[in-house]
Amino acid sequence: MDKLNNIRVFCRIVELGTFVAVAREINVSAMMVSKYIAQLEESLGVALLNRTTRRISLTEAGESYYARSKPLLEELAELDEDISELGKNVKGILKVTAPIDFGGIYVVPAIEAYQNQHPNVKIMMSLQNSHINLSEGIYDVSIVVSNSVDLGVVARKIAETKLCTYASPAYIAKYGEPRDIDELNQHLCLHYIDTPHEDFWVFNVAGEEKKLRTTWHFASNNGRALCQAASLGMGITQAPELSVANYLEQGRLVEILQDFRIPALSIYATYMQRRFIPAKITTFVNFMSHFFDKQNFESIHKF
Repeated sequence: MDKLNNIRVFCRIVELGTFVAVAREINVSAMMVSKYIAQLEESLGVALLNRTTRRISLTEAGESYYARSKPLLEELAELDEDISELGKNVKGILKVTAPIDFGGIYVVPAIEAYQNQHPNVKIMMSLQNSHINLSEGIYDVSIVVSNSVDLGVVARKIAETKLCTYASPAYIAKYGEPRDIDELNQHLCLHYIDTPHEDFWVFNVAGEEKKLRTTWHFASNNGRALCQAASLGMGITQAPELSVANYLEQGRLVEILQDFRIPALSIYATYMQRRFIPAKITTFVNFMSHFFDKQNFESIHKF
């Protein structure tokens, strides 16, 4: 009996939810997967899984066994990868997540430059604005625009950006320019969905951060769409300055409510703190830091 293999199969059943899915992943029959679990349970003398015709669930012993075995498997995999990388080129699949706009505009050129140096690293990037919990193990590196990070996460600052409020000259000519944040309730607002600030816009009032829930007129999870909408006079938007640089240069948007702008937001490359850090992670994060230290955002990409 290969107990280590059986433990790996057990963990994948917990994560994928069915024997069939695991069997397909490791290219064996579902009956063989069942055999692996039976061997593991027999060796331990306890049932790890409750099996019914409709679903699979963990027993109390199964919950404890998964919680303690999963980190051990991860450390073993990382140890194998670290040792195999000694004296060799950095390689592997790196899973990265980034905000939709920053990732699409600025991270792609950085990845292109990184892979020129490390061609044996394959990068899978997911773009989303929602909060990512790295402890779930889905991603290796998460790029975040924030001034705070989760506990247990290593954060390397790679850049920073201002969070400002914008409107088009045409909108201001038609509706007037708000001089105070309380006046925003009388204006058409364009809302960014799924940001760390959720349904609120954030301002600095007398040195303190104030969150304001605006009544939105148009909403999207894509900053380019919101910038275009604002430039067309559809309303006022709040966005990182790096997302609107080209619109500002062309005079299609202007900053408003400057006196209420919060301090600059930091942009971090983050990864989980652990005993063994694969070289694909450390080299990527180090590269990102140097890349953005030398580059001007506006020169990397234009809308």
